[in-house]
Amino acid sequence: MIKRGSGFQRQFLGYFGAVLFLLALWQYAAWSLNSPLLPTPQAAIKATARLLFEASLGMHLWVSTYRVVLSTLISLLLGLPLGLIMGYERRIDRFLAPLVYIIYPIPKIVFLPLILLFLGLGDGSKIFLITFIVFFQILVTTRDAVRKVPAETVSSLRSLGGNRAQIYRYVLLPASLPDVLTSLRLSMGTAIAVLFFAESFATTEGLGYFIMDSWSRAAPDEMFAGIIMMALLGVSLFIVVDLLETIFCRWQHVKEN
Repeated sequence: MIKRGSGFQRQFLGYFGAVLFLLALWQYAAWSLNSPLLPTPQAAIKATARLLFEASLGMHLWVSTYRVVLSTLISLLLGLPLGLIMGYERRIDRFLAPLVYIIYPIPKIVFLPLILLFLGLGDGSKIFLITFIVFFQILVTTRDAVRKVPAETVSSLRSLGGNRAQIYRYVLLPASLPDVLTSLRLSMGTAIAVLFFAESFATTEGLGYFIMDSWSRAAPDEMFAGIIMMALLGVSLFIVVDLLETIFCRWQHVKEN
């Protein structure tokens, strides 16, 4: 327990030191440029606190959080099982892999006009676009992770009387889960970037809309308040994935404990 506590303290001090460094760098840039377009950290933080409690920044944060979390959950629920199946079932993989390899490299953002045309300007189009992108990242990562599982491991379970469902449950899923969570962690940055792009036009809700609206009104302190909240959203999701890895991949942290 002592080692876990000290590890948590080191991690917290690392995050705290990184935040202080970024704030100092931001402050130096604001002093050097001396431009109203770049407010000081104090001004941006004050604007953030004011807008959270007196304006609608909290609502925009909730809308963006809802969109990106729901999209990620849908991507995981669809991409993880399909990736497991494609990685293990060679016949299914031979049928689906060419389709995946054709669609995966295409920048999914180019489909945004079509998505808006069919799904409208509401939450559905934003959620579908993020899901469309993250789904393929999880699918390909899971498939490749299953392919790396040694055949001897599967054969060992079969020799003990394990059926197909048990192979998925006790061999393929645990073996691929670390790679899946790594892919999910990397996907958070992509999801946040796509979220900002999708919310920056044809909508009146979300942090992307709030940031662009503040920029159009020449309110840099409010714009940076939106940027701060979007950064906190991304960091929070990143930390959640780290916690999931600690819970579901405990064997990777045995040496640390």
